[in-house]
Amino acid sequence: MKKKIQYVAAIALLALLTFSTSVMAQPDPGGGGDPGGGTPPVGGGAPVGNGVYILVALALAYGISRWYAMRKQTA
Repeated sequence: MKKKIQYVAAIALLALLTFSTSVMAQPDPGGGGDPGGGTPPVGGGAPVGNGVYILVALALAYGISRWYAMRKQTA
């Protein structure tokens, strides 16, 4: 039963990561004006981009390593 729960959890995590990459933000409602004018937003105009994927990958690797270490201890 435990293996089945782990299998379902792994599939759910994979599906979540796969479908979350296709989520897109809604377009700006407009407002006119010069698109390049004004001050940049606080924190700069840099996109989050690949940083989120790197963070998720590192968290996943850490979780797998902890799970493996715990499994090895109990065996």
